[in-house]
Amino acid sequence: MVLYVRELTEGEEKQLRGWLEGEEAELRHRAGVIFLSSEGYRVPEIGEITDAHPANLRKWIHRFNERGCRGLVSNRSGGAKPRFTENQKLEIVRLAETKPRDLGLNFSNWTLHRLAEQARKRRIVDRISHEYIRQILLSAHCCYRPARTA
Repeated sequence: MVLYVRELTEGEEKQLRGWLEGEEAELRHRAGVIFLSSEGYRVPEIGEITDAHPANLRKWIHRFNERGCRGLVSNRSGGAKPRFTENQKLEIVRLAETKPRDLGLNFSNWTLHRLAEQARKRRIVDRISHEYIRQILLSAHCCYRPARTA
């Protein structure tokens, strides 16, 4: 089945033309796809012109047909949400830089597992893995040195 974009409204055409002249490459590309489709180009032809995969072109045409220009705007989250606040990370670094005995603990050296356990017990975080503790300390260039195991 051949897929074409539906007829454009005046407002949509104006919005798309603005995107063609705009700074944002993704919207410029998607607006171009919609205009090519409205001019009668088929998806495989648009793919050759724009060097884009037909599946992506179909997605954008379908989204435009269903939601208009709003359908062409991606709702990206920008990646995963941060697991911990900067303050929580700072507290973990401070914990690692404190001698365990100064905190009344019955050991002399930190391990990643002990740091994770103490971060939970001290309610710095609800839960955390020893691996994430390691990543926090590495990114902070902390002076933490894990205890050697025999």
